[in-house]
Amino acid sequence: MDGEITDGKIAGVAASKLTGTVADSQIAAMSASKLSGSLPAISGASITNLAVSNLSTTGTASSTTFLRGDGAWAPPLTYTSATGGTITTDGNFKVHTFNASGTFTVTTGTAAGTVDYLVVAGGGGGGGADGAGAGGAGAGGMLTATGFTVTSQAYAITVGAGGAGAVDNNTYTNGSAGTNSVFSSFTSIGGGFGAGGYSVTSTLNGGNGGSGGGCGHQLGTPGTGTAGQGNNGGDDANASPSTSPYGGAGGGGKGSVGQNGAGGQPGDGGAGENSSITGSAVGYAGGGGGGASPIGGTAGTASHGGGAGGPASTIGFSGTVNTGGGGGGSGNAHGGGSGGSGVVILRYQFQ
Repeated sequence: MDGEITDGKIAGVAASKLTGTVADSQIAAMSASKLSGSLPAISGASITNLAVSNLSTTGTASSTTFLRGDGAWAPPLTYTSATGGTITTDGNFKVHTFNASGTFTVTTGTAAGTVDYLVVAGGGGGGGADGAGAGGAGAGGMLTATGFTVTSQAYAITVGAGGAGAVDNNTYTNGSAGTNSVFSSFTSIGGGFGAGGYSVTSTLNGGNGGSGGGCGHQLGTPGTGTAGQGNNGGDDANASPSTSPYGGAGGGGKGSVGQNGAGGQPGDGGAGENSSITGSAVGYAGGGGGGASPIGGTAGTASHGGGAGGPASTIGFSGTVNTGGGGGGSGNAHGGGSGGSGVVILRYQFQ
């Protein structure tokens, strides 16, 4: 019959005549022999809302697969989802900040989801002094890395507290060490305390920790830092009761060793490091500055959350909270600054 559509007639139809919508049922009933020859290139962006039920010739597609650009079937992307802490967004990434201990619970994600992490322990407390400058405290240990694999489970988070500074009681007293911060198998060590100042009867050493505490003007040794987490505290080149003006040394930081006290000038706290895990650069794990003598020298400075040393006859400054900064040493006859508390921050792609 003349009204019959033959292969020859289809072959002669211009593409401009082929408009409108073809129903799924019509495609399903069409003989494969009618669909021969080469098709023009089709942009992947044009293939949308394509029902898997209409792609049954190979039997390899399912409701949980999609067609890649190379023509292969692959599982859809599944991004990590989690709860816990204070959650913010940075582009395609979620950031979970734990300023206090809590739980990071991964609720969905692939079998090999990953997070970036920053784990900072509490900084140590600065030393106190009587007649001399005390040592600045060491920063809390700092660990950071990318691409750590997580699975759907709960991860306990511990955020370390800063150590207490030596009390303001006109004595040569060491501060207190900071406490550890923990995420999964990663433990950052609390910062070492700053040593007390001048004493003719006792040897006062800086405390060991993530970073070590600095010496006061005293016959002692600086605290030792933990490899990969921080550095040693500073020494005091004038460590003799007969030498003045008795300045304290700086505590160690993640980025550098605490500065020695020399020539009566207290040492600066060791530098910390910046991290942009939240989306903007923030300084963490700086050591505390050494305290000043009552008869000369300016107090040791600090950075990256560390507390500066106390000027003459002034208490040391405290480290900044949630940075792990070490507390500053006392500036003679006063107490030391407290260490800054730690922090745990986790980051992952969510879309």
